Order: sequence, then structure tokens, then C-alpha cells
Amino acid sequence: MNKATRKDAVNWFELYVTDFNRAKRFYEAALQTSLQEFDSGQCRMGMFPFDRDKGIGGAITKMDGVAPGNGGTLVYLNVEGDLDHVLKRIPGAGGSVVKSRTAIGEHGFIAIMKDTEGNCVGLHSMV
Repeated sequence: MNKATRKDAVNWFELYVTDFNRAKRFYEAALQTSLQEFDSGQCRMGMFPFDRDKGIGGAITKMDGVAPGNGGTLVYLNVEGDLDHVLKRIPGAGGSVVKSRTAIGEHGFIAIMKDTEGNCVGLHSMV
């Protein structure tokens, strides 16, 4: 099947935020990366780095009519090889660790954090 017709289970995610600047600072500090800003007039996004040919993209998103919080979709960010360091940076960036490093057998390790907006977000690494 070619890329134009391939149906992936997930191809994009959005983490809704109420305070865009605070959320952007949190993710940039916790993950030590830069989020690319985009403003369409209908929403403001901070896109996580990704290669369209190699992975799933996503963004923090401030948009009228949607709000962050628990109980919705749990997305997992790839923090390959850096899980422990990310977990150490989360409190200093303004978030909290909900579930510390947890082995999931042959599938590696996960953790769950709460960001500055109240979203619970998963973290995944094979090591």
C-alpha cells in the first residue's frame, strides 16, 4: 500500500492548553526541544519536532471550544533513551509525575506526567 492510501491508527495529536506560553515553556523545558509555533487565526499551535515520513506529529493547541484535562485521550510522547532525565525535569518545568518509570516487558518503559495545563501525557522509551 502506498503512503497516499495507507491508513495508520494515529497520524496527529493535539494537547489542548489554556495558557499557551506556559504550556510551551513546560514542554520545551521538560523535553529539551523547541516547539514550532503556528497561528491559523482559529487556533495557536506549538508543534513537536517530527519527520512526516518516520513518525506521528502533534502539537500543543489553544483553540476556542476545547479545554485540557484528565479523562480524555492519553497520548504517549517518544522520549527514547531519555526517560529518566525527562522525569527529573518535569517538576522544575511546572508539571508533576503521575506514574514513574514502569517496565512494560518487551515493549520498553512508560511513565505518565501531568503538564501545566492539567493534561496527563504518557512518555515511552525502549530503554
